[in-house]
Amino acid sequence: MLILAPSLLAADFKNLAAQIRAIEEAGAKYLHLDVMDGAFVPSISFGMPVLSSLRGCTDLVFDVHMMVEEPGRYVEDIKRAGADLICVHQEACVHLDRTVNQIREAGLKAAVALNPATPVSTLKHILPELDMALIMSVNPGFGGQKFIPYALDKVRELRAEADRRGLSLDIQVDGGVTPDNVEELIRAGANIFVAGSAVFKGDVTANTRRFMDIFDKYEQAEADV
Repeated sequence: MLILAPSLLAADFKNLAAQIRAIEEAGAKYLHLDVMDGAFVPSISFGMPVLSSLRGCTDLVFDVHMMVEEPGRYVEDIKRAGADLICVHQEACVHLDRTVNQIREAGLKAAVALNPATPVSTLKHILPELDMALIMSVNPGFGGQKFIPYALDKVRELRAEADRRGLSLDIQVDGGVTPDNVEELIRAGANIFVAGSAVFKGDVTANTRRFMDIFDKYEQAEADV
């Protein structure tokens, strides 16, 4: 299944409930929530109180992207705030296996993100324990950056490795994703797409539906094969 995960960081914070309702009604399934600590990445975003507040206004999957140092410290708090999936950075975890197991033991889906320059091979041993892997196609911490082209090669490599090992792995891409490049990402093997500015700048409903129309075309083509 092809899934759009609009990134809340790009939304209008004066109208969050209305914008979340708009993306949900237009077909988005996930809400991508970037939690930043000002240490692992330069920016500071939002935390558990915001997640808890938003949980009451939507049934979207809460896809929580932890851009924080040693995110295992916060797994239980993020769960209580309403997360369905927690994604941690390989680069931020001294004991990645332990952190992934913490997430799974909390009853949540577990994912690991890789910064642009981090090779896919770093996931070799942990891959069977993951529900999703996230390929960063920009350097994390700021919105509105341009897509880094070699992220496509990483998606292809990761999908090939997952297929070789018979793993049912979601591959998410985050950074510079637009309707103009999402088809190439689909062909490379990604199936979950984080989009911030491409969704929330302008007509939120129309922007979301543009992605959904592309997804519907590909899924229909798959069904016809």
